[in-house]
Amino acid sequence: MSCKYKNILPLIALLFAASCGFEPLYVERTSSSQWYYDGKFDTSVKDEMASVKVELIQDRIGQLIRNDLLDKLTPKGEPKHAKYILSVTKINKQEIDQALRNDITATRKKVIYTVSYVLKNAEHKTLINGSSVAYTGYDILRDPYSTTFAQKKVEKNAAKIIANDISLRLGAYFHSTLTNRGNPDEY
Repeated sequence: MSCKYKNILPLIALLFAASCGFEPLYVERTSSSQWYYDGKFDTSVKDEMASVKVELIQDRIGQLIRNDLLDKLTPKGEPKHAKYILSVTKINKQEIDQALRNDITATRKKVIYTVSYVLKNAEHKTLINGSSVAYTGYDILRDPYSTTFAQKKVEKNAAKIIANDISLRLGAYFHSTLTNRGNPDEY
């Protein structure tokens, strides 16, 4: 591909995304008649997400999920006066043997993590609840250290997938309540 087309492709992609009704999730327009990037942003969705307190979660996978959620929701630190409380209520791990040898021992494991969560306001009224699923897997190798390392990597990857899913769902919730109804506490 020649150099002159490399500069045009991002512009075409941007125009295509704009024509499809693309709208940023965490940044709102300040008025409907202005373009998004006029220097004036309404960051109320991001501010609402930053006011979520993430409760402690049991087990190692729970700690990883919580750390990833804190990085995504409250990158500047936990809120001093939280308006919302996010609790992970249940973590379920399922392992399935795959790729069996002739002696019926597995050479691969499929791991499915299912996590239930609930978001409550300061008055402990449930605002949203749901579940998130992460499908991962690893190879069972001859070296036990390598297999253990692969298991830990799968756990970290699953935690990132689940934290991404939960933070996106919270962002969508705050986006819909703030743009359609006003105050998310009144939802």
